[in-house]
Amino acid sequence: MKQPDILRITRKAASLKEKRAKEQAENPESPAITPSPALSREVLPPEPFAPLPQKDQNTEQLESREWWSQRWVDVLESFGWRRRMERARNYVREGRVLNLEFNKNQVFAQVQGTAPAPYNVELSLDPFTEEQWQFVIEAMADQALFAAKLLAGEMPHNIESAFISSGLSLFPFSKFDIHSHCDCPDPVNPCKHIGAVYYLLGEHFGRDPFILFQLRGKSKAAITQQLRQLRSSEEPTGQLPQPPISEAKPLYSPPEIGRFWDYTASLDATLMNPESRDGSEQILSLLGPIPLTTSGSSSYSLQTIQGTMNSVERIYQALRDYVINLETEADAK
Repeated sequence: MKQPDILRITRKAASLKEKRAKEQAENPESPAITPSPALSREVLPPEPFAPLPQKDQNTEQLESREWWSQRWVDVLESFGWRRRMERARNYVREGRVLNLEFNKNQVFAQVQGTAPAPYNVELSLDPFTEEQWQFVIEAMADQALFAAKLLAGEMPHNIESAFISSGLSLFPFSKFDIHSHCDCPDPVNPCKHIGAVYYLLGEHFGRDPFILFQLRGKSKAAITQQLRQLRSSEEPTGQLPQPPISEAKPLYSPPEIGRFWDYTASLDATLMNPESRDGSEQILSLLGPIPLTTSGSSSYSLQTIQGTMNSVERIYQALRDYVINLETEADAK
């Protein structure tokens, strides 16, 4: 549009505005222009969402999860649901999952969406048969670490091997292992409401890993009971067979002081492992706290106990460094 046209339109609009204001001043009883009824309706405030769930001191932010909770989310995202899971995470943070209930291997929840009434969500996993569970629990009982951690309420890192050895998968193997439904109008499954329940389930798994077993058809009480029965049946009963009586040997023979530092035989390679290890595998960590008490007739102060433990650790570290130096010198020669 050319510049003169713009000026002409602007002047015309200003003239109309002045004329309307002059007419209103000359005739104040004329009706004022009011907005249409559609625009003057009262705007109701939106329905408030449920407050954020209260978190105890042991519950960190959603990003902080146990490994099996993170594994659950990773499996779901591997089905191509990453974008929807990200939106569902915001629903969980906003406290839109109003309640979450478990009934055997089924989960029922209500999720607040944009509508005033919350949507109802149902989901479940394919449960294992009793025979399949028997194979899995026997595989768990064969591993002392599995049984100890599960009885203590923890999930062993390689627990899936007990299921894989039985031809099963603890976590969903494909998206067809999960059955979900939501009464919202979104035709896509999972919708944001189902995704929010998936995400919140992972947080519940972190607090109680046995919920994941329950969704596969076995309760915590049944698993722990069967594990205890199998472990107790494997413990030896009665008297152990006695070794044959050999020739009598002296009860005590004095040590040869001159050969105290001599060791002519070759050491097993597995015994010489001075390399640094994870703290949980070090000898001192495996031995546990030093057996000194702060009560009773032979009691010690906490400062004395801690000082003794620090001294033992320094001695252990010095011995380790000495062995490493010996090996380094031997390799150099």
